[in-house]
Amino acid sequence: MKDDEIFLLPRQFNDCDHPSIREFANNVISRSNSAADRVIALYYRVRDEIRYDVYINYTDPKSFRASSVLAAERGFCVGEAAVHSACCRVIGIAVRVGHADVKKHITFSRLHALMHSNVFRWHAFVERRLGYDWIETTPAFDLSLCERVGFSPLEFDGQTDPLLPPCDADGERRMEYLGWRGSFADVPFETILAAG
Repeated sequence: MKDDEIFLLPRQFNDCDHPSIREFANNVISRSNSAADRVIALYYRVRDEIRYDVYINYTDPKSFRASSVLAAERGFCVGEAAVHSACCRVIGIAVRVGHADVKKHITFSRLHALMHSNVFRWHAFVERRLGYDWIETTPAFDLSLCERVGFSPLEFDGQTDPLLPPCDADGERRMEYLGWRGSFADVPFETILAAG
């Protein structure tokens, strides 16, 4: 097996062989030419068509599975990363799901009451192979959410690594990375669940 082949295969949560994922990906890329153009088109469609929603059932595997998140049209960062990575695999782009702990400097009271913290463990992002490099980005935080809360949305050009919106529209720091958890061929559901 070639080094990147493991990052092209269907998995339990990265179910890139699911008919709905294949149809979605192929519809998005139908007018794109290069691999980078296709990945960029997929990034924006997943970012803006899958509504970012942290108020989900974190013990339900469906919240982490690409085809389920696509069907629900809502999910949190891990589910959205699963959708984007599955779509990339459909078009032959090797992709991993990366995880890190992040700190939100501004959190809504309802969310803080639920989590009792402003640290989000196992935040997910996508690492896809474009040329010789692994390019990282977070396909979460849809445009309408960013407009409501005053974030600058993450833009993706296929070459740089936009991971989190570090500042809001006024330049105030919103988020920061605290530590890396690793990169995986599939969503490490059991590990995330065990972490609480």
